[in-house]
Amino acid sequence: MDTEARDTELEQILDGIGPRLRRLRKDRGLTLEALAATTGISVSTLSRVESGIRRPTLDLLIPLARAHRVALDQLVAAPASGDPRVHLQPLRKQRGSVLVPLTQYPGRVQVFKQVLSPRPPEPVTHEGYEWLYVLAGRLRLILGARDVTLLPGEVAEFDTTEPHWFGPADDSAVEILHLFGPRGDQAVVRAGPSA
Repeated sequence: MDTEARDTELEQILDGIGPRLRRLRKDRGLTLEALAATTGISVSTLSRVESGIRRPTLDLLIPLARAHRVALDQLVAAPASGDPRVHLQPLRKQRGSVLVPLTQYPGRVQVFKQVLSPRPPEPVTHEGYEWLYVLAGRLRLILGARDVTLLPGEVAEFDTTEPHWFGPADDSAVEILHLFGPRGDQAVVRAGPSA
């Protein structure tokens, strides 16, 4: 690759960082002020970087990557290299549950395989949107006033600002695929009511 081609490629990479940063911030529902408070970078600097007026430096990119929970190479859209497989690292959670991240970089949608052990229902709310797919066992989903049981092969999707809880429907563990992403439009449950 000649010098001119390398310079052109570098310019394209640098030009893409600002819009990518803006998209990450908006996907997470953050204001410039909230991001400034988290990173210690001024609102005006963040605005100039996002709009492409200012070229980002490592001093700016590292705190932004941390704040958005993404790898630095994801911010600069570095070319893929090495092994594309995700090396699974199970995380042991409370009361015997196991969480296995299936996505390498936390991005717009995060994907997990979970094995949930029996535990008492404790509904929560937070920003986001979730999809649950039952692999094995029976999953109990409490969503607002609704209480449903999902069997293997069934799916539920819902806005997480509605009080919700999910776990085993009986005394056995349940295995699910769990996708979590930005806030959705409306809750849709694809399962029948509990018996």
